[in-house]
Amino acid sequence: MNNFDRVRLQHMLEAACEALSFVEGRNKDDLSLDRMLLLSLVKEIEIIGEAAGKVSAECRARMPGIPWAGIVGIRNRLIHAYFDWNVEIIWATLTSNLPKLVDELRRVLQDVG
Repeated sequence: MNNFDRVRLQHMLEAACEALSFVEGRNKDDLSLDRMLLLSLVKEIEIIGEAAGKVSAECRARMPGIPWAGIVGIRNRLIHAYFDWNVEIIWATLTSNLPKLVDELRRVLQDVG
């Protein structure tokens, strides 16, 4: 893995961990009640997707456990459909997908040193 890919994977991990810390002790309804929380979470998901899109094809191929297209896809949806965010999808991403992504990224980054 080249250093550029390692940096992007680290960016993904940091943004995912930060997003998870933001929702700790929160529930889905908080996204509708707290606009700053929603905006901060969307920004972290966008960062994850932006970094994922810059990881090389070779590196992505070596990590089939990460849903690259889905990560980039949700980033594109959040940015381009900024007027029509689905809180259900955002919450599911945060609570179901990000913990798995964090685990996988930590494993990969630990393996490469």
